[in-house]
Amino acid sequence: MSNTHLTAVPPLFPSRRRSSKAPLPYAGLNGVWTADQLMAAEFPEPKWAVLGILSEGVNLLAGPPKVGKSWMALGLGLAVAAGGEAFGSLPVEGGPVLYLALEDTARRLQIRMGKLLGGQPAPSALTLTTECPPLPQGGAEMIAKWLDRNPQARLVVIDVFAKVRGAAPIGASAYDADYAAVGHAKQLADHYSVCVVLVHHLRKASSDDWLTEVSGTNGIAGAADATLVLKRGRGQADGVLLITGRDVEEAEYALSFQKDSGAWQLLDGPAEDHLIGDTRAVILRYVRTHPGVRPKQLSEATGIDIALARKTCARMADDHQLRRGPGGAYFAPDRRTGE
Repeated sequence: MSNTHLTAVPPLFPSRRRSSKAPLPYAGLNGVWTADQLMAAEFPEPKWAVLGILSEGVNLLAGPPKVGKSWMALGLGLAVAAGGEAFGSLPVEGGPVLYLALEDTARRLQIRMGKLLGGQPAPSALTLTTECPPLPQGGAEMIAKWLDRNPQARLVVIDVFAKVRGAAPIGASAYDADYAAVGHAKQLADHYSVCVVLVHHLRKASSDDWLTEVSGTNGIAGAADATLVLKRGRGQADGVLLITGRDVEEAEYALSFQKDSGAWQLLDGPAEDHLIGDTRAVILRYVRTHPGVRPKQLSEATGIDIALARKTCARMADDHQLRRGPGGAYFAPDRRTGE
């Protein structure tokens, strides 16, 4: 597979910039307004590749090795290109997609797509390539040329980011180098109002703050518009997708990985219901709809043995999955505060 359909062109074209209806107060200065002009300006709504999850801008998709990041990225690319459903249940608007599979061969891509498609026709709106130079050395211009040819493009996936980040600027600090590396992708995303996904890795060491687990300095996540971290799940879920960003609300989603098809599917309900064992999940769902319930009442309603109900409720309270109330009652924790 070659990338002959991607040729080098200058990366920025003023005619492609989206602008507000308000004039600029100073000729020749882009992005400068007086306060009253800025408040009067009408800006277009962000374009979503996957509503509530992937917005226009740079989206960092990070996870540990072999967790299924590439399966997820390719599945999203196929869904958006075909205008189907992302994660098996979220309708998406179709449009051209560019997928840079820089750690794969054409044969491996064919096998993976065959599993993901499950007999459905492959969408012609998905363009794939296994080659791309670093973004600072021609890669950005190559992607820009494809975007110019596909003005309705909705998604660009770079798998993996390390393959195109390029060498660090001479004399730059590690933070500045990381920030600048993501900045090349952000220029493309902002200029073409498109969602760009950078597939990346996590550090080996875990942390209470999952954002700090992203490999590299804080400049990587700091330069991105949104960060999505895919981690291995517990209990009923195979994975959990943690999301935070400038235009997306902070959220977490429980996911199930379908080994036969290679697809990630969104599980219904709050993520915490699927990230704990079966007994705890049943208790949490019941307590959420019956706040102030006691173990005996819970046992009678769910069929869980009374001794097991008492012991599990106590342990869940110790693990901050339930909140103890007066008289042995239990409540679900406040999702906003965790208490």
